[in-house]
Amino acid sequence: MATPWVDLDAALAAGEATVARRCVQALDHETPAADRDEDLLTALARRAAAGSRLATELLLERIEAAGLLHRFARGALLDQAAVDDVAQEALISIASAIGTFEARSKFTTWAHRIVRHRVTDHLRRQRATAPLPESDLSEGARMSSMIATRATVRAALESLPDLYRVPVVLRDLEGLDYASIAGRLDVPVGTAKSQVARGRAMVAGALQAVAPGGARG
Repeated sequence: MATPWVDLDAALAAGEATVARRCVQALDHETPAADRDEDLLTALARRAAAGSRLATELLLERIEAAGLLHRFARGALLDQAAVDDVAQEALISIASAIGTFEARSKFTTWAHRIVRHRVTDHLRRQRATAPLPESDLSEGARMSSMIATRATVRAALESLPDLYRVPVVLRDLEGLDYASIAGRLDVPVGTAKSQVARGRAMVAGALQAVAPGGARG
């Protein structure tokens, strides 16, 4: 008799997003609450590291639903805007570097280390008194620039579901601010920011799947 894990692997292999999400929901009900997020995140991360784009998408959704990166960033930063920025940068870093995840530690331990690096980067940029070189741009700014200027990145963007592709196009190609994006899509500003961040992260994950190597962190 098939189990949700077997069904999930089959759905991931077939690229069946709806079925895969149902399997994750079933695992939610089967896994003890104390272990639920950790087990599911680590399992999805292992599958994403093996090259599954759908597993990467589900992983990013799970991370945001759990508020994991915001919680980690909040432990080091007081300003909520800074927490939001660092969480978005870390999400992109995770998607970019997921191919390097080897499950030798818990996923949350690995993710926490990435958040710490992004916090350090954020504080360094805040202290800078002169313009920083392009290599020191935030993950979000770097990905935004790549989306706007590189054909291969634009191709990865085109492969995203409309839910994430459209907000990224509005932000990075049309240059709209988040309030305008929210108005255009009839969603709260926070939702618009989240969709842009996840869309950028999914582009980063797609590029990583094509050319493994990973981002800083």
